[in-house]
Amino acid sequence: MGGFLDAVLSFPSVVLTPLLVVVIGYWIVVIAGGADPEGDGGDGGFLGFVGLGGAPASIVLSLFIAVAWFAALAGAELLAAIPAALVLAGSLVLAWVIARLAVTLLRRFMPAGNEPSRADFVGLTCVVRTGRVTATFGQAEVHAPDGSSAIVQVRTPGDDDLRAGTVALIFDFDADGEFFWVVPADIASSPDQ
Repeated sequence: MGGFLDAVLSFPSVVLTPLLVVVIGYWIVVIAGGADPEGDGGDGGFLGFVGLGGAPASIVLSLFIAVAWFAALAGAELLAAIPAALVLAGSLVLAWVIARLAVTLLRRFMPAGNEPSRADFVGLTCVVRTGRVTATFGQAEVHAPDGSSAIVQVRTPGDDDLRAGTVALIFDFDADGEFFWVVPADIASSPDQ
């Protein structure tokens, strides 16, 4: 065990050992439920600049640090004839290559954006398609920002006169009943209400 500690606490692995301790501590906190590993998955920022964007930063950095640490440790022991600074540089390059491959694979399995939700329709206008809308019956056509349209179940909380062709505003979604609450669009935009 003394040989292992000597290797961990000698150059070049000693440079990465504190980072590995932080990574291990972070994942212990995640397992305990104290942190969310889903962090930034965007292509921007420093990780995007170095080609490692597109996956959660915590996963990419953890993989990079673990691989670099192991490569520096193994390289220093197995390649004793090579200067330690070159072993450190080589371990960082190897870690980048492996992290880059992992990010490429992760991108294939990760969703491209937020999943569409019925709640996305709240705040949009719709056109009533049934003869009338009551507290228990009605359908309307709504157009999403991406140009797609859907026929949805709608209900009105009051005695508003919502007939076929009326433009209404969707103001809430009832998940239990799976319908949208609507009011006439002209009432919703009226300043005296």
